Amino acid sequence: MNAPVKSLTGLDLRTEIDRLRKERNAVILAHYYQEPEIQDLADFVGDSLDLSRKAAATDADVIAFCGVRFMAEVAKILSPEKTVILPDMAAGCSLEDSCPPEQFAKFRAAHPDHIAITYINCSAAVKAHSDIIVTSSSAEQILAQLPMDQKIIFAPDKNLGAYFNRKTGRDMLLWPGACIVHEAFSETELLKLKAQYPGAPVAAHPECPAFILDHADQVGSTRAILEFALASPAETIIVATEPHIIHQMEKAAPHKHFIGAPGADGNCNCNMCPYMALNTMEKLYIALRDLEPRIELDEGLRAAAKRPLDRMLEMAAGTVGKGDVGKTKVTGD
Repeated sequence: MNAPVKSLTGLDLRTEIDRLRKERNAVILAHYYQEPEIQDLADFVGDSLDLSRKAAATDADVIAFCGVRFMAEVAKILSPEKTVILPDMAAGCSLEDSCPPEQFAKFRAAHPDHIAITYINCSAAVKAHSDIIVTSSSAEQILAQLPMDQKIIFAPDKNLGAYFNRKTGRDMLLWPGACIVHEAFSETELLKLKAQYPGAPVAAHPECPAFILDHADQVGSTRAILEFALASPAETIIVATEPHIIHQMEKAAPHKHFIGAPGADGNCNCNMCPYMALNTMEKLYIALRDLEPRIELDEGLRAAAKRPLDRMLEMAAGTVGKGDVGKTKVTGD
């Protein structure tokens, strides 16, 4: 049994969070990249879109989203009648920061013959300027439904866009954004690790640069990486995404050895998301207690951002929102 987490003048935070969860009729969501103790108390653990869809399907009055700001915005877009709280409003995203809405709107205006396919890792305002939102698991199916001569802007992740350009033979115009976590992996250190563990497969997220993906045995979303790691007969697996997902792997397959892909010096923490780390047990308790900080969206913006999300769900039926695993439900997209 986990030991009580105590602070804030000696409170047992797990007990207090459970009490407030019931009092507020709240559902707690935790992204795979959250610290293990938050994952372990969440009602749902998974990836951004599917967590929001799971919460929308509940009768909860409050959604406590332990993730980053754009994820909590998606929850509000899909559940406008619910109160959505984020433990730390400073929990942003390097991809979101790389694509300011005003600059993206100007970029779109400069390419009027292009449609905008936008990765879900962006602000609600950028979603509102987009034609179709995609996740890493739905993008390929959606692109397959568009004519090859259709001109496309892909934003904000240049690595993800380049991966789908290579995979589909397209020549999408890429917005120059990147995830600081997936950019931190070192090819040299990865090759050293592969030499140390010969035969260990590498599972990588497509937000990684091509020089990492070229060495991967499996490329996919966080859920796909998790499923591969559990299904693979290999006893040792190298994981090239934010390392907190390894917590779910170790819970589901404790007999296996999961190794996070290294950063530039071989053992740095540079591949841990600093934004995800801003959410803590203490901040989650305070957010549930005070129902702040709260995500608020103008209704016009919310409706405009929801349209490309709905388009994705129509075009990608069957590739998002699959399956749950375990007592604490584990989901992903």
